[in-house]
Amino acid sequence: MPPKIAVVIPARFASTRFPGKPLFLLAGKPMIQHVWERSARAKGVDRVIVATEDRRIADACARFGAECVLTSEKCRSGTDRVAEVARRKLRGFTHVLNVQGDEPLVDPATITRLASTMAAAKDVRMITSASVFEPGDDVASPNAVKVVMDRAGDALYFSRSPIPHVRNATQGLRLFRHQGIYGYTMELLLQFVKWKPTLLEMAESLEQLRALENGVKIRVIVVKHAGVGVDTPADAAAVAPLLERRRKISTRSFQPS
Repeated sequence: MPPKIAVVIPARFASTRFPGKPLFLLAGKPMIQHVWERSARAKGVDRVIVATEDRRIADACARFGAECVLTSEKCRSGTDRVAEVARRKLRGFTHVLNVQGDEPLVDPATITRLASTMAAAKDVRMITSASVFEPGDDVASPNAVKVVMDRAGDALYFSRSPIPHVRNATQGLRLFRHQGIYGYTMELLLQFVKWKPTLLEMAESLEQLRALENGVKIRVIVVKHAGVGVDTPADAAAVAPLLERRRKISTRSFQPS
């Protein structure tokens, strides 16, 4: 059976730090619309669905033409929400990509690379992406999740602490920032949400550690584009000018000569 890949975008209204975040207007559009539009531009994706527990988000999605599924309010995480959509709506699909609903600058090219890698590599059951920390980035920030990989490009560990600890200067060593986008085989996704949270997962508050603790290899694709998540109103204020600039460039590009 040829690979069939869906993107599911979990979007929760009741954010503790930023209630109503998916509907916050950025460059004239709700945040969730930016995520959906950029996901829909990715190649190798057969379907893009927003998953939410809130009717207001579902109504907004209907206005801009996105497919949306109302999920249970009992879902503990975005991954649980994605899995519910997979069980209910994605019969016949082989892979699912979980794209966070608070990433309005998510790069379609990153989604394309993850989708194409999953489609081509039968041994990849779970995949994510990372980018290199640039000079001046706050590597110590717990909000910037770090990842280290083996020589095959599979994750060894994820942490909110800087890893590796650089005791000795090592030429060519690069530090990687994890990006919160995941791809799963359908089989693994439905198994993953049945596993109980693990000790390392709870200690770091990083759900992907549950997969590592259960022996799942996670392929890490290194990309140039660093994702920008929106967790607070201050983050939204920082992202808004970037989206507005892109909107103006796009508008100028389509003006008749």
